Amino acid sequence: MNIDWKHFYKSVMALVIPMALQNLINVGVSATDVIMLGTVGEKVLSGASLAGQVQFIMTLIFFGITSGATVLTAQYWGKGDTRTIEKILGMGLLFGMSTAVVFAIAALAIPGLLMSIYTSDPEVIAEGVKYLQIVGLSYIFMAFTQVYLYVMRSIERVVIATIVYLLSLINNVIVNAILIYGLFGFPKMGIQGAAIGTLLSRILEVVVVLCYAHFKNHVVKIRIYDVFHINKVLLKDYLIYSMPVVLNELMWGLGSSANTAIIGHLGSAAVAANSVAQVARQLAQVVVFGISNATAIYLGKTIGERKFEHAKAYAKRFSVLSLLMGLAGAAVILIAAPIANATMELSAEAQKYLLFMFFVMSYFAVAQAVNTTLVVGTFRSGGDTKFGLVLDVATMWGCSIILGAAAAFIFHCSVEVVYVILMSDEIIKLPFTIKRFFGYKWLKDVTRDDLEMETVS
Repeated sequence: MNIDWKHFYKSVMALVIPMALQNLINVGVSATDVIMLGTVGEKVLSGASLAGQVQFIMTLIFFGITSGATVLTAQYWGKGDTRTIEKILGMGLLFGMSTAVVFAIAALAIPGLLMSIYTSDPEVIAEGVKYLQIVGLSYIFMAFTQVYLYVMRSIERVVIATIVYLLSLINNVIVNAILIYGLFGFPKMGIQGAAIGTLLSRILEVVVVLCYAHFKNHVVKIRIYDVFHINKVLLKDYLIYSMPVVLNELMWGLGSSANTAIIGHLGSAAVAANSVAQVARQLAQVVVFGISNATAIYLGKTIGERKFEHAKAYAKRFSVLSLLMGLAGAAVILIAAPIANATMELSAEAQKYLLFMFFVMSYFAVAQAVNTTLVVGTFRSGGDTKFGLVLDVATMWGCSIILGAAAAFIFHCSVEVVYVILMSDEIIKLPFTIKRFFGYKWLKDVTRDDLEMETVS
């Protein structure tokens, strides 16, 4: 087996760099709200952070839908079958938009009930309700954009997402600044201004995507017919590989949300510190998430071309890259801790928590880097989507969440002890993911050579 590693790294960087920029920009949108609202007050920051958990869970379902699609689209891309990819895109849009409608109705109809899941502080709940009643409208726009751009990623069209999210970030920063602080004669709207900024940014994203789809993308098109006329055989394949991913992301998301809910009942100081720590972790992991997505795309295409030994060799290189980027991310988190404390308007208690949480996030980020690349990138590229589901349910719901809740509410441990337990799942996962990788059960071709034409209308 002769591999041109120079070509490999060049191709990988062409995927990783745009996707890392996309991740950075997406985190920048969240960071904009955190930074700007952090200067308004701790209760406002906590309200927006906890309200964001509703979108977080929805986004993870989107990610499950699109990651399941990527399992198929990347391999069909390797085969050169673009018509089947269009059918997969149609299914993804149908499932994504349907999910968004449910979450939008919940955010608009029962925002107070949703907020009460995460906190008992009436002031924080009131601020979160203001945010949800506006930002809930953005969910439907977000669904369309995310599904389309993820499918484009799987066929190596990654630059368009960078452009879309960059324009969205610029719009969000400008509108946030104007409406949160009341600049240029506009009313000072606080948390509601941040929500309006997010809504307008999501609308802008859809407009840019539609222009690209109509005028520039002549390879894979959006066909309304494919949204409402679904190939039965392809639907079966899609459900087999996507449903474990959807459930995996949902269980992981609910687990992360449960962590936030537990922390939310430990006081607004802990909530505020954790919201900053989570943004720092996301910023430190932007390249890692780019690598994991590139892994799924590159290995999926290679498997679709039936180059299995090449896929094994590539997967090992991706694992090494993820470890190196995880270590770099940990260093960034440790360096950022004192800077964050110096710039945020936090209480002395929150500042103490923040420094400790940043330390925990530093080693958490290294383990997460390796686990994410293996589970989300390598395993899913070959259709091994059930392993991640079992792993997350066992380590989060069977270990860290139960023990963390017991530490918080039964044994009344300190915030620091509870936090260490809640953030232990990635460490527990590590030996299991490594063992699975070297077993090579994930390596298989999941495409079909001849799809039956029967459809579901």
